[in-house]
Amino acid sequence: MHQLDPVISIAILLAAALVGGMVAHRLRQPVILGYLVIGVVVGPYALGLVSDLVLIEAAATMGVALLMFTLGLEVSVAQLRQVGRVGLWGGLSQILITFGLGLLVGVTLFQWSAPQSVLFGLVISLSSTMVCLKILLERGELDAVHGRIMIALLVLQDIAVVLMVVVMPLLGGMTQDLPLDLALAIGKAVFFIGMAVVLGLWVLPWLLGRIGGVRSRELFLLTVMVLCLGAALSTYIFGLSVVFGAFVIGLVLRESRFGHRALAEITPLRDIFAALFFVSLGMLLDPRFILENWRLIAATVALIILIKFLGVFGIVRLFGYSARIALLTGTGLFQIGEFSFILAQAGTNMGIISTSFYSIILASALITMILTPLSLSSVSWLYAKFTRIKTGRESAAEEISASPAYELAQEVKLVIIAGYGRVGGNIAQGLHDAGIPYTVTELDPEVVSEVCRSGIACVYGDASNARVLDRMNIRKAKALVVTFPDPVAVVTTVKAALAINPRIKILARVHRTKEAELLKSLGVVELVSPEYEASFRFVTRLIHIFGLKKSERKQVLAQMRQDGEITGFSPDEEE
Repeated sequence: MHQLDPVISIAILLAAALVGGMVAHRLRQPVILGYLVIGVVVGPYALGLVSDLVLIEAAATMGVALLMFTLGLEVSVAQLRQVGRVGLWGGLSQILITFGLGLLVGVTLFQWSAPQSVLFGLVISLSSTMVCLKILLERGELDAVHGRIMIALLVLQDIAVVLMVVVMPLLGGMTQDLPLDLALAIGKAVFFIGMAVVLGLWVLPWLLGRIGGVRSRELFLLTVMVLCLGAALSTYIFGLSVVFGAFVIGLVLRESRFGHRALAEITPLRDIFAALFFVSLGMLLDPRFILENWRLIAATVALIILIKFLGVFGIVRLFGYSARIALLTGTGLFQIGEFSFILAQAGTNMGIISTSFYSIILASALITMILTPLSLSSVSWLYAKFTRIKTGRESAAEEISASPAYELAQEVKLVIIAGYGRVGGNIAQGLHDAGIPYTVTELDPEVVSEVCRSGIACVYGDASNARVLDRMNIRKAKALVVTFPDPVAVVTTVKAALAINPRIKILARVHRTKEAELLKSLGVVELVSPEYEASFRFVTRLIHIFGLKKSERKQVLAQMRQDGEITGFSPDEEE
C-alpha cells in the first residue's frame, strides 16, 4: 500500500483540482482560485487527504518550470513594441513604485526585516495575468483602452519576474557583500543566456529538425520536456533559479521555426502540472491561521489594494489617459499574481520568510483575486451611474484637445467616430473614400498623436462625457458611430449623445445581449456585433459553396437574421 501512496496522492490532487476548477468556473471566478481553495481543503491543515508532500513539491516545481518555459515561448520583442510608452516606461514605473511602497510599508508599518520587506515589495508589484485575461475576455474588454493597457503592464511584469528570480537567492544574505553577490549572479545569468543563444542558433534547430523528421509527437514532446527541465537543472547547478533557465530556453526556442509547435505540444502538460502547483500552494495555507490573524490579513489586503491601485492609477493618468481609464486599469490590477506565489515559495524554501509570513501573502492573494472581478464590475456600474448624474455639467478639468483639421470640419454636418481602433480606422477610411466628412474622438493619446499627424479631424477626450461631445458640435452632427469594445463606455456614450441631440442617428458596436437590448430601447439605429457578423458571413459563404438556390439562400439568411439577437448585414446586400 505504501508503494501506491504517490499514485494515490497525485490522483487525489488531480481530482481535487478538477472539482475546485469546476466550482470556480460555475461561480464565474478564475480556475486558479478553485485550485488554491481546494488545496486548502485537502491539505494537512484541513482534511489531510494528501501526505506525500515531497512528491507534490516535485510536481509543483515541474509546474513552475513549464509555466515559465511557455511564458518564454509566448513573449516576443514585437509584443513589447506594440505596448507603446505606457507599456514600457509605465510598466517599469509601476513595478518600481509598487516595490518601493511595499518595502517602505514592510519596514516602517509592519516592522519586518529587510529581506522580508524586499520580498513583500516584489510580491505585490506583480498582478495576475490569468485572472485579468479571464475577466477582460468575459467582459468583452480585451481590445478596450484600459484592457490594452492592462495587458501591456502585465506583459512587462511577467518579464520582470525573470530578473526578480535572479536576485532571489541573494535575499537570504543581504548584509554580506551584496554588490559582489549581485554582480556574480548577473554574470552567471549573462553567461547562461550566451550559452542558450549559441544552442538556439546552431544546436536546437538541428536537433528538433531531426526529431521532427521522425514524425513522432511523443518524441518531439519528450525532447521539448528534456530541453525545459535540462535548462532548469543547468541554472540550478549555476546557483540560479530553475525557472530562469526554463524561461530563457523557451525564449530562445520561440525564435526557431519550432516555437509554435513546441508551445502547442507542451501547453496541455503545462496546465496539468500548473494545476498541481496551485493546489500545492493552497495546501500550505492554514485556515485557523486566517481566523486567528484576520485583522493582520485584512490590514495587509487593504494596504496592497491601496498601494497598487494608487500606483497604477497615477501612472496611467501621468501618461495622459482619462480618469475613467485610469480607474478601471487600477481596479483591474490590484490583485497579487500567480508568479508572486513562485517568489513567495522560493522565499520560504530559502528561509527568507516564515510559514506564517507565507500564509499572510497567500491569504492576501486569494482575497485580492476574489475581489478583482467584483470590484471591476462595481466600478463600471458606479461610473456609468455617476456619468448619468453629471451629464451636462461635467468638470471643467476634463482634458479636451483637438487637431487643426478639426476646426475645418466642426461646422459641417458630419459623422462622429467614437474610438479609433481597428474598427474605427476602417470606418474612417470608408467615409474618406466616399467623400463623407467625419471627425474622430479617441481616449488613447498615442493614437490621437498618430491621427493628428495624418491630418484627420480629431478630438482627444472621453466620448461618454457630454462636454466632449458638445465640443465636437454633436448638435449639428448627422450620425454617431460608437466603436468601443467596452460595453459600459458604449452605453454611457449613447446616453450622453442622445441627451444633447435626440435626433442623431447612432450606430454602435455591441458584444452582449444585455447591452444590445438596452441600446435598442434607447433608439440606436444599428447594432453591430463582430461575432455575429462573422458567423453571418461564414454561413453566407458556405451556402454559396454548397450551391443552394437563390430563394433557399434568402430563406436561410432571413431565418438566421430573425433568430439572431443582434442584427448585422442585410440579406439583400449579401445576395
